[in-house]
Amino acid sequence: MSDIEHHGGISRRTLVKSTAIGSLAFAAGSVSLPFGVKRVAAAVQSATKPADDKVVWGACSVNCGSRCALRLHVRDDEVYWVETDNTGEDIYGNHQVRACLRGRSIRRRINHPDRLNYPMKRVGKRGEGKFERISWDEALNTITASLKDVVARYGNEAVYINYSSGIVGGNITRSSPYASLVARLMNCYGGFLSHYGTYSTAQIACAMPYTYGSNDGNSTSDIENTKLVVMFGNNPAETRMSGGGITYYLEQARERSNARMIVIDPRYTDTAAGREDEWIPIRPGTDAALVAGLAWVMINENLVDQSFLDKYCVGYDEKTLPEGAPANAHYKAYILGQGDDGTAKTPEWASRITGIPANRIVKLAREIGSAKPAYICQGWGPQRQANGELTSRAIAMLPILTGNVGINGGNSGARESTYTITIERMPLPENPVKTQISCFSWTDAIARGPEMTALRDGVRGKDKLDVPIKFIWNYAGNTIINQHSDINKTHDILQDESKCEMIVVIDNFMTSSAKYADIVLPDLMTVEQEDIIPNDYAGNMGYLIFLQPVTAPKFERKPIYWIMSEVAKRLGPDIHQKFTEGRTQAQWLQYLYAKMLEKDPQLPSYDELKKMGIYKRKDPNGHFVAYKKFRENPEANPLKTPSGKIEIYSSKLAEIAATWELAKDETISPLPVYASTFDGWDAPARAQYPLQLFGFHFKARTHSSYGNVDVLKAACRQEVWLNPLDAEKRGIKNGDTVRVFNDRGEVRIEAKVTPRIMPGVSAMGQGA
Repeated sequence: MSDIEHHGGISRRTLVKSTAIGSLAFAAGSVSLPFGVKRVAAAVQSATKPADDKVVWGACSVNCGSRCALRLHVRDDEVYWVETDNTGEDIYGNHQVRACLRGRSIRRRINHPDRLNYPMKRVGKRGEGKFERISWDEALNTITASLKDVVARYGNEAVYINYSSGIVGGNITRSSPYASLVARLMNCYGGFLSHYGTYSTAQIACAMPYTYGSNDGNSTSDIENTKLVVMFGNNPAETRMSGGGITYYLEQARERSNARMIVIDPRYTDTAAGREDEWIPIRPGTDAALVAGLAWVMINENLVDQSFLDKYCVGYDEKTLPEGAPANAHYKAYILGQGDDGTAKTPEWASRITGIPANRIVKLAREIGSAKPAYICQGWGPQRQANGELTSRAIAMLPILTGNVGINGGNSGARESTYTITIERMPLPENPVKTQISCFSWTDAIARGPEMTALRDGVRGKDKLDVPIKFIWNYAGNTIINQHSDINKTHDILQDESKCEMIVVIDNFMTSSAKYADIVLPDLMTVEQEDIIPNDYAGNMGYLIFLQPVTAPKFERKPIYWIMSEVAKRLGPDIHQKFTEGRTQAQWLQYLYAKMLEKDPQLPSYDELKKMGIYKRKDPNGHFVAYKKFRENPEANPLKTPSGKIEIYSSKLAEIAATWELAKDETISPLPVYASTFDGWDAPARAQYPLQLFGFHFKARTHSSYGNVDVLKAACRQEVWLNPLDAEKRGIKNGDTVRVFNDRGEVRIEAKVTPRIMPGVSAMGQGA
């Protein structure tokens, strides 16, 4: 809940210079534009590219997931111009992997005046950002001494590698704690407390396996074969908008199928704009209520695929309920009001919750129920809320009810899958510490670690934590502050140095999280070192990009492999040998690629790939269809659920609900039901703060990466979206600086007054 009021006295800033705007417009080259950007760009290229330029292949590897190719023009050891993939014929299925405006602005990120250049130690309080320069020896010796001391006094369970995603992909450079060089070092030194889940997908990744046994979806390219596309909170045109992302495939596949596309979202997003056939605005956090209303219509009008439900599913009706489940605990009873709550989930019931007219809910149910195949998918926004697990499972009910699972042109209701060329990552020794916590609960593990239990706090690996977190590694991540919830609480916990005794941050910039570090180390960017990056979210075409150092290392910045090797050396010669195995970073890369060639002989040789820069390959199977083998023969190819079938009613979730110690507002249900979220549309606080406020991923940056690039900030305004009806009530005009506030804090920001957001709802791009 929030409210917004006019805050006068600050004028709107002027727009970015026209030349920079032109460059950023060119960055949208994968989208059809109403002016001759390509002709202008070609003229600029011919005028500015001298014959003696050095062109180096690189990649943007921040966590939008797309990992796009870059061709960096270097002169006198400085990057002065960036273009993107221009190889091969640009055709669907083997297209050029063109970077978006973020990747194309990487020169300004590489050369940014705020880059970290030297090791530093904190001299003020945590969070104040007061540091002084120190030598690498002092920094590494301080870190090693603290690590040894913490392990000696508390054991390895007191060492935590914080969730991070600032560098994705790569044989060598990868920040994910599951596969990073920090994790490799710690596993050579007795292990560390690890986490499960992610800030991106914690709810859906946890919940969907209870339904399907996994979290798979059909590839975006399979939209070629569908008649209807329904997207719940899925906005690739702002999150994965490049040639390495989803938007290109969405456009091309729909062009071939001519499928009707319906976007369900509180905002009229860029994914919807000009592409959709209909936008259905919905209150944030109410998608599961909409699904229930749709299901009521489908059941009452015989639009469900009963034979599919009977053969492939558990828990739709009484006859398919698992043994031991209470009578009327099935999904059909819940929808028709015959379950515990006694409430029929009629379109009128759903309308009061979602804000969608009841007659539109009826029409949508009939559209989905009569379209076969139908491609129903969800982004990760709907599940990022309290009770988001229920939302993700609920959306999956639409393809289940209509029998659209396991077929071409259908989907599971999950996010789309992609074809990827598998790379060989740095080998990770087994972690001797088996204990895990949720990625969201690391601050609790600092403040009250030994009180955290499996049944109350989700501790895995044993019944409870034995010790609190005393040492934190934070490599290429800004989740200590930027992504984590309740940062006021986090600030208070981290300022108490008797709790967590050492925080080490390895990064390129002094981020909000780095200000809480005791030691800050300057890392090289991915484009400044040799590595091989694969695609991730790129439809049914996989690719590899061979990165070469774009410039020589500057100042005292060091690569992560060197940093961890030096710590390993100080931990002892045996640890150093275990960590390096006697190889340099370059030798590791050649070794790992040789392993890739053994498994995939179709790949070019190491030297060939290095010369090519980028290698592309279309999925030999065409389109990926989730659960296709299960659909064809469920007995021979059971799902990885306890029953081997699609579990609408999950006995495992029923067991968890009965045994876990849940707080008052926490809900675990064996069925994909609707449960109101915290601070939802019906929260009592709405009387004081009448507007719902939600966040969305912002095209000018990925989380905080690229958030300090001047031209991106100027071209992509940081604004709060507000419907004209709500703006008029508050005397707010477009471009006004306003105060957005609730009982937790406030933000002053420009207002974007637009009918592209539903009344009663406001929204800010992540990082505002």
